[in-house]
Amino acid sequence: MKEGLTPQWLEEVDSTNNEIIRREHELDNLSVVAAVCQTAGRGQRNNQWLTTPGQNLTFSMLVRFGQDGIPSVKAASQFAISEASALAVADYLENEGIASVIKWPNDIYVRGRKICGMLIENTLAADEVTRSIIGIGVNVNQRDFPPQLANPTSMVLQCGHEFDLRSELLKLCDILCGRLSLMGPGQHDEYVSRIYRLGVFEEYTDCATGLRFMGRIKDVSPSGMLRVETKEGQLKEFAFKEISYII
Repeated sequence: MKEGLTPQWLEEVDSTNNEIIRREHELDNLSVVAAVCQTAGRGQRNNQWLTTPGQNLTFSMLVRFGQDGIPSVKAASQFAISEASALAVADYLENEGIASVIKWPNDIYVRGRKICGMLIENTLAADEVTRSIIGIGVNVNQRDFPPQLANPTSMVLQCGHEFDLRSELLKLCDILCGRLSLMGPGQHDEYVSRIYRLGVFEEYTDCATGLRFMGRIKDVSPSGMLRVETKEGQLKEFAFKEISYII
């Protein structure tokens, strides 16, 4: 993390992304807000992020681009922020002895189960991304999950021992800052190489038609479109919310 910055831990908040939005003008670049308890955590697709208080990492980082060693990002290249964030979590887990893959666009899976989700909110001005709020939830010490979560896992379930949340947050934020500072041409290829289900036929739902089909992920475009080849050899591109994984 930026030298001198310390994560701000809150006992309870609706959502760490919301808290940064409320306090954005008083926060320094690369500030991190973490919560012991989120009462209304938000995930992708307007889903609620469910987590047991005090057992997991739920935090958000405020990133202003073109400052403090973080490069500027064009609006057309904003998917690079998602790539860097996903790769940072994968790096962090690898350092803890947990091999993971990235379920497009930026969920993190371990052995077919979800260990991390993200909600990234960008603000644009003209053709530039001016700031991003990167919200991350990592299942750390939770062993039991509510039944509506179909396929969760956690670091403790993978490693067999518990973790100190505050020290783990510092490790992860250091890696995230490093990934954000190094966004460049090689990042996209690395991201694609770590995609969940890359190159294997699996079942999906086309959300526009509701039809299930067999396909294999071939690639992700630099703008973040998922490229899937059907059994019939047709190459389709999907934006976020246009395809659903059958898991």
